[in-house]
Amino acid sequence: MSTNPRHNEPTYTLELRAADQRRRLHSSLVELRTRVQERLDPKRIGREYLLPASGVAALFGLVLGYGLTGMFTRH
Repeated sequence: MSTNPRHNEPTYTLELRAADQRRRLHSSLVELRTRVQERLDPKRIGREYLLPASGVAALFGLVLGYGLTGMFTRH
């Protein structure tokens, strides 16, 4: 066995690369998790789509009310 420092250099380089890849993977995962949480935030979605959802609900109520009224008033 050799105690030459150059003999261990490829292993050390591979370990450094692996550590660097783990750090990059971890940071990518944290960034992805943050983006998913931001996109699926119920408060943000509620604020963003409150007006269109209210319009659809009002239109649905109008159509349903007109239909039910028509069923009970026609002979």
